[in-house]
Amino acid sequence: MMNAQIEIQIILSLVAIACAIPGVFLVLRKMSLISDAISHSILPGIVVGFFITQDLASPLLILMATLTGVVTVVLVEYIQKTGLVKEDTAIGLVFPSLFSIGVILISRNAGDVHLDVDAVLLGEVAFAPFDRWMWNETDMGPKSLWMMGTVLLLILTLLLLFYKELKVATFDAGLAASMGFVPMAIHYGLMTVASITTVGAFDAIGAVLVVAFMIVPAACIYLLTDNLKKLLIYSSVLAVVCSLVGYWFASVWDTSIAGTIASVLGLVFFIIYLTAPGKGYFSQWYKEKQQKTEVALLVFLLHLANHDEEQERNINHLQEHINWGAQRAKKVLKLANQNNMIAIENDIISLTNKGLDFTKQAIAYISDNKNSELEGVKQRFFLFRG
Repeated sequence: MMNAQIEIQIILSLVAIACAIPGVFLVLRKMSLISDAISHSILPGIVVGFFITQDLASPLLILMATLTGVVTVVLVEYIQKTGLVKEDTAIGLVFPSLFSIGVILISRNAGDVHLDVDAVLLGEVAFAPFDRWMWNETDMGPKSLWMMGTVLLLILTLLLLFYKELKVATFDAGLAASMGFVPMAIHYGLMTVASITTVGAFDAIGAVLVVAFMIVPAACIYLLTDNLKKLLIYSSVLAVVCSLVGYWFASVWDTSIAGTIASVLGLVFFIIYLTAPGKGYFSQWYKEKQQKTEVALLVFLLHLANHDEEQERNINHLQEHINWGAQRAKKVLKLANQNNMIAIENDIISLTNKGLDFTKQAIAYISDNKNSELEGVKQRFFLFRG
C-alpha cells in the first residue's frame, strides 16, 4: 500500500468521525437539513475570503465560511419564527440563495482560479496528499490531515466539556433552561461547530459527502439504539468503516471516491432501515401484523363473552358469525388456544377463567384508553403473540 493511500484513508476517517459527532445532535434535534444548508451556503464566505486574501490556504477563508454558516442558521430561524413558513421551507429559501451568490461570484470574478462548483459539490480526496504542509523545509504531511485532526480534537474537547449540557438541551430545552443552562447558546455553539467541521472537510470531500457523513451514520444507529453514548460511538465507527469500504470500492472500480462512499452509506442505511430490530421496516410490518391478529383475538373473545347460545360458539360457524376468512379464523382460534383462553368441547368454544379475566381487563383498558396498560395486559396474559 502506498503512503498516499494511507494518508487518504486517515483523512477520510478523521472527516467521518468529525462529521458524525455533531451529526448525531442534528438528527436528534430534527435539524438534518441544516447540515445541507450549511455545506452549500458557506461558499460565498469562502469566495469573499479569497477575494480579500487572494490565498486559498488563508485561515480567513475558514473564518468567513464559518461566519456564513452561522448566518445561514440565524436567517433560517428568523424566517421560521415569523410563523409564515416551516423550518424546511425556510432552509429551502436561504441556502439556495446564498449558494447561488457564491456561484455568481466565482463565475464573474474567479474564473481563472481553481475554485469551481464541481470541487465544491464533490471534492476530491485523492488530491489531498499532494497539498502538503511544509515547516522549515520539512514535510509535515497533507494539510487536510492536520486541518481535520485539529477540528476533530476541538469537537472531542467540546463534547467532553459540554456533554451534559448538550444532552439535556437536545432532549428538553425547558429543563435545560431551568437548570441554568442557556439552550440558545448551546444551539448556536452546535451550529458553529457544524460550520467549522463543514469548512474543514469542504476542500477534501465536498459538500455532498459532508452531508452524508453528518446524517447517514446517525440515522442508521438511531434505528438501532436510543442511548446517546452508543449513538455517538457507533455512528463514528460506522462512518469510518463506510468511508474505508467506499474508498476501496472506488479504487477497484476507478470511480469517484466521494460518490462511492456516499453510495455505501446509502446502501448501509437501506439495509438497516429494512432489518433494524424494533424500528426497521420488517419489524414494524411484523408488529402491525401481530397487532391485527391480537385485535382479532380480542374481538373473538368479546364475541364469546357476549353469547351464551351454543350456535354462536360453534367452531364450524365461526367464520359465518364473525365474518372472517378461513385463514384468519384458524389463526385466531389457534392463538386463543395456545394462550389457554378458550376450551373446546364437542366443537363448542367456551372462555376459560384466564380468557374471561383477560377480556374484562381489555374492556377496562378500552374504556380508559391507556395504551401502555393494554400492552402490559398482553404481556401478563400472552405466552404466544400473534
